Amino acid sequence: QLQLVESGGGLVQPGGSLRLSCAASGSTLDYYVIGWFRQAPGKEREGVSCISSSGSSTNYADSLKGRFTTSRDNAKNTVYLQMNMLKPEDTAVYYCAALHDSFASCSRVYVAYEYDYWGQGTQVTVSS
Repeated sequence: QLQLVESGGGLVQPGGSLRLSCAASGSTLDYYVIGWFRQAPGKEREGVSCISSSGSSTNYADSLKGRFTTSRDNAKNTVYLQMNMLKPEDTAVYYCAALHDSFASCSRVYVAYEYDYWGQGTQVTVSS
């Protein structure tokens, strides 16, 4: 059973950066697409990014392109989300999720119900 644990969240000032990690255990991530999502208080869960199993393909929510970057190190069984130029509206709980599909191309940011496994989330707060 795949388990995902997010880390790296915290309090950051507007304009700052954070790098989130999603560490997997129980199975190799080699055959999984990994998505990042976020959920702000009172709002629906929003898809942030998608990275294919090999890492060769990524996609992002339109509003986040240019500020967020996802990458992966399959040797470490870990996926990352680098977040730059953070804004107060980026404040949310951030989740990683895994979709068991080594052929998926991340031609779009997949929606939540398409994923098989979820982490518990890490809080990101952007405030001065």
